[in-house]
Amino acid sequence: MIDQLFEFVQNHPLLLGAFLLVLAAWVAYEIRSSGSSGVSSSEATQLINREDAVVVDLREAGEYKSGHIAGARNIPQSKLDERMRELDKVKGKPIIVACKHGQSAGVAQAKLAKAGFERVFKLKGGMTQWQADGLPVVKK
Repeated sequence: MIDQLFEFVQNHPLLLGAFLLVLAAWVAYEIRSSGSSGVSSSEATQLINREDAVVVDLREAGEYKSGHIAGARNIPQSKLDERMRELDKVKGKPIIVACKHGQSAGVAQAKLAKAGFERVFKLKGGMTQWQADGLPVVKK
């Protein structure tokens, strides 16, 4: 088995190089994205309870109505730029942005930070992780 692996590596150096390049890029991306200010479900709960954090749900209205964090404001990601003024009143509070899987919340986090919001966090794993952790959701 090991002999076949070495033979493959010797016969296909370009494939090996491409694989290693993609692997390195993926690892760098994961390290970079995990370092940005993300909070787990339990950390988000503490921010909500102790510091009156504001949750901004970035999903579309249909997904929002199927289940969201209590008190969350629904501002779809596609309308964030035009509706950002709605958050001016809570600029001093922590803001937690939540999307479906935690993948697209980083873009909204960066936009809010650029707009002057000092404490913006993304919910790691998004609403999928929130529900997987057994935390309550409100349905409308």
